Order: sequence, then structure tokens, then C-alpha cells
Amino acid sequence: MNDTNFDPIAPLYDSLARLVFGNELRRAQLAHLDAIPAQARVLLIGGGSGWLLEQLLQLRPGIAVTYLENAPKMLQMAKQRIGRNPALSKSAVTFRLGNEDSLTADEKFDVILTPFLLDLFPEQRLQHLMDRLYTCLTPNGLWLFSDFWPVQTPALIWQRLLLKSMYTFFGLLSEVKATRLPDFRKHFERLQLQELQSAPFYKGMVQAKVYQKA
Repeated sequence: MNDTNFDPIAPLYDSLARLVFGNELRRAQLAHLDAIPAQARVLLIGGGSGWLLEQLLQLRPGIAVTYLENAPKMLQMAKQRIGRNPALSKSAVTFRLGNEDSLTADEKFDVILTPFLLDLFPEQRLQHLMDRLYTCLTPNGLWLFSDFWPVQTPALIWQRLLLKSMYTFFGLLSEVKATRLPDFRKHFERLQLQELQSAPFYKGMVQAKVYQKA
């Protein structure tokens, strides 16, 4: 299945995000990490250059993480980031190149993190992704979501303009197929995931949420 290609901008991605959003995207990704159990099996998919992985391992050193990333350069950057940190280099991390279809039928996780990943895909492709992730989440497992999800409906004009420019930019440089935000609420309700926590960021343009599988 064809996916996005962030390799062309991998070295610049984090800097671009900070230039536009400051630390707000990072704050959103960190918002609910303390909900992760100490010995959890964690799937971090689409984590990019590994910044969030580093924070996660520092907070929960006893977890086992599968780090699934579709961009080879991003995956290599994540490996190097963790390898440079002596305190984390022996952590239980499995680095894997691929997408959700790389997961085997018997793999199960207590926690899944999708940091600014789900906004990249059109509705049908997103449904496939979320269905696959749902099947590998254990009963009562947690799904930590952080993404562009304007609190106000319809979104404010400046938010709509910024989103349009982002989709145009990443569509040209990173082969992002989506052209607008998906209906996240519809997908989470379809899977009957229960929302436990929510927090807004960047003036309500971004939300971080914790969902639980019944």
C-alpha cells in the first residue's frame, strides 16, 4: 500500500514544526504519557525522528516499545537518537520499517501512540489503518492520540487556511494523499473507543486525547 514519503524533508521536519508551532506540538504529544502503565507493551507508529520515543523511554524505562516508521531516513534518525543516549541505548525498543500492515496477526499492545499521524490519510485509507491498529490493541488498552483537530466547529478561518497550506506543502514534498482533516470523531466512535482524557493546544487547533478499548 502506497504511503507518504517524508524522507525528502526528514532532516528539516522537526525544525519546520517548531518554526510554525513553537513547542505546542511537542506539548500535545507529551500531554498524556503519564497514563501509560510502567510495564506496558507499546506501539509507537509514525514517530518520525524519535523525539517522542526518547521522552517516552525516559518517563517509562520499563516498557517494551515497537517503533514502526515508514520513512527509512526518519527511522535511522530515531535509531541514532536513542543510540547516542547511554541511559536509553539498552532500552527494549524494536525498530521496524513499515506501516500497520507490517504488524503480524499475533502482535498485541497495551498502548498505541499515533502522534500527528492520522491526519495524513484520506478517509478510506485511514479506516484501514485504524481498523488494523484496533485489532492489535488489547482489551482495556489505551490509544494516545495527538493531532490537528480544531476544537471549534467549523474551524476558525486562520486554522482552515493554515491546514490548507500544510496539506498543499506536504502533498508536494511528502506525497501526502489527504487534502483535508478526516472526521476523527466518526472513526473513534465507529470503533467504540471510550474517550478518557482530552486537552487542547495551539489555540484549540490541536487536541491530545486518551481513548480506551472496551
